[in-house]
Amino acid sequence: MTPELDNDLDLGLERVIRAPRSTVWAAWTDPASLARWWIPAPTRCRVERLEPVAGGAFVTSMSEDGVEFAPHMDACFLVVDEGERIVFTNAVDSRWRPATPDPVAMVAEIVLRDHPDGTDYRVRVRHGDPAGRDLHERLGFVDGWGTVTGQLAQLVERATGAERANGKGGAR
Repeated sequence: MTPELDNDLDLGLERVIRAPRSTVWAAWTDPASLARWWIPAPTRCRVERLEPVAGGAFVTSMSEDGVEFAPHMDACFLVVDEGERIVFTNAVDSRWRPATPDPVAMVAEIVLRDHPDGTDYRVRVRHGDPAGRDLHERLGFVDGWGTVTGQLAQLVERATGAERANGKGGAR
């Protein structure tokens, strides 16, 4: 169970995504899908390693021009509950070494629940101290995480709409 938001240490985001939970989960765990939404457009994302199991690597790169890529995130998954929850941190890198990520260390938890209109999607990002939380907020947590969540929603809602149009089911 997800603890309540600690306003001194945590940042959060909630949204209903109009697609089945399984479709949202697939967009999180398939490297090609993740690359399409994980970084705010027009910046491009390349998924270097995606091992969605506890202890697995989560490594991405980013590019402004699609040619030269620079490191974006070197993290590891802490918890992966199939179809329901993903927890990762950038405070430990993909090789399980302590890290000092720039600009801020965090633990991110993504929770997916069924909703009558699709998926109840919740993000909770935890920080070690109020200064880290405040820095992340000032750097644009709401805009950044809000943008990528919107991109995720657009991707999976479009896929769900196409499935419905082709008679293959879709959101409830």
